[in-house]
Amino acid sequence: MVAPGARDEDATVEQGVALSPAQASGRSQGGRARVVRIGGPALPYDRTYHLFTRPDKIGVRIAAESPEVIEAHSPYLAALAVVLAGAPDRWLRTAFWHADHVGTYVEPAVRRYLGPVAAAAVTAPLWQFVRGLLSPFAATFVAGRAQAERLRSAGVHDVVHAPMGVDVATFRPSARSDERRGELLDGHRLDAALLVGVGRFAVEKRWDVVLDAFGRLRARRDAVLVLFGDGPERASLERSAPPGVRFVGFEKRRDRLASALASADVLVHGCPFETFGLGVAEAVASGLPVVVPDAGGAAEGMDPSCGEAYRSLDAEACAEALVRILSYDPQALRDRARQASTRVPTMAQHLATVLSTYEALLRERRP
Repeated sequence: MVAPGARDEDATVEQGVALSPAQASGRSQGGRARVVRIGGPALPYDRTYHLFTRPDKIGVRIAAESPEVIEAHSPYLAALAVVLAGAPDRWLRTAFWHADHVGTYVEPAVRRYLGPVAAAAVTAPLWQFVRGLLSPFAATFVAGRAQAERLRSAGVHDVVHAPMGVDVATFRPSARSDERRGELLDGHRLDAALLVGVGRFAVEKRWDVVLDAFGRLRARRDAVLVLFGDGPERASLERSAPPGVRFVGFEKRRDRLASALASADVLVHGCPFETFGLGVAEAVASGLPVVVPDAGGAAEGMDPSCGEAYRSLDAEACAEALVRILSYDPQALRDRARQASTRVPTMAQHLATVLSTYEALLRERRP
């Protein structure tokens, strides 16, 4: 893996990769992973993110590794670096579409001030640019159905819908713990409604909608909202949060996050721009009911048997959805959520889709 960072770091991480017997069949048992950092400037808004500004260095690394497949996981500078690396007949090039910047930032802003017709006219050239950007790649993987259709409508060829997988061995209903629930409630009554939110604290995630909705809910009943994550908007959100909200930071231990999700009553999400919504999928895998906006990947991940969708960016609609889901019979709702947890896309399914695509593309190149 070649990734941007604060400084150049060559092969600083190396570890074994566990393979199932089926995966290991016909291969050496010692799968290996390496991470190479290439130094670049930090983004002004969120300095934990860095930019690729040396495509020449990426090209050197690619040539040194002599790979069969190159994946570009950033649609801009990383994709450019992969293309500039040359030798398209030598290796298979694929792209992963993780974020829709046109639909997240440009389109909503233009629609707000000029209306939907103007928004469509302004963004049409941008989608043509996206099509051109992705044209050198043999396949473009995208996690959400709506995003896949959007790329196809823009003329992007060979779009593969491959939902991101959840680690269902970690995120599971049996991770529920009364002790963990009491810890999250932090002195509140044990029968208080325990809500959780997971994600990056950035402007596009629309945590303001979640906080507004929670304030309206808390005017009706006792509730606690625990937010996992960090980001540039954290200080501002903490200042504007109503009583009952706890900011506990980014949880590095996946088992601790899994036990929190399994021990809560509902996950609430505010962003209608997700291409997939991994936090929502992990909540569903944990047997946790969810309340999500009715647009984007978060809506696709919601199981209607144990979840509620509300009108996107409408705090009152979000509050009403929370009231509805908390009014259901708790045991019946939990039973339905456990059933829904068995229908979540898994990491193994995601990898199977990606690897089967590679096998087919490589066969075409080398019959």
